[in-house]
Amino acid sequence: MGILKLKGIVISENNSSDYDKMVTILTPNGKIGCAARGARRPKSALMAATQFLCFGDYLIYQGVNSYSINSCEVNEVFYNIRMDLDKLQYASHITKIINDVTDENQNTYKILQLFLNTLYVLSETDKNMDLAISIFKLKLLSLLGFTPIIDRCSNCNRNDTKLSHFSFRDNGLKCSICAKQDKGAIEISEATINAIKYIVLAPPKKLFSFNLSENGIKELEIVSKIYLNEKLDKEYKIDKIF
Repeated sequence: MGILKLKGIVISENNSSDYDKMVTILTPNGKIGCAARGARRPKSALMAATQFLCFGDYLIYQGVNSYSINSCEVNEVFYNIRMDLDKLQYASHITKIINDVTDENQNTYKILQLFLNTLYVLSETDKNMDLAISIFKLKLLSLLGFTPIIDRCSNCNRNDTKLSHFSFRDNGLKCSICAKQDKGAIEISEATINAIKYIVLAPPKKLFSFNLSENGIKELEIVSKIYLNEKLDKEYKIDKIF
């Protein structure tokens, strides 16, 4: 028992009793569920701090079997996402994925970093949102241990042959000869192949610093969507909020 100081972001909120809330906060060390007593009162100091996608420094009381929020210094609320329905739908989409792949007492520093960087791109830039989400998905899979093979053919292992397909069966890029034996492999352009390589290898701060043509974005979207759904064994869709 005691007081914990944690940096984190609210990834879910639910009403509890008349004026209370239960929130889930993603921190660098996993996610935790916290009670926020009185957070729904009009003048509560916790009102802003317990809203969806609020990022801040939280003071949390750790009880025997539960956590409760004492106070919070708000750092970012991603206002532009809240005010744009399309941005909010995309942010909710990636939050669902984040919620599924994280747990308590888990090293989630890099996942939190990726999540915050993606939210920043959605909120503060005019980058194509389908491209941003595709980048997020492939990088997340790499962080979860599903890094696609990018330096050689994922079947014959040759690194001196032209790579032209993405194989979901063999988890990576594939040459045209091997792709003939893989009905599920998708042919993609050289630009999309280079984008996949960049996403896997890029440092966090430069992850989103490239663009693709409309066709390349569509190819990357298909690859990232199918690869994510297969590896997480779940179909993720961007749901309409209203």
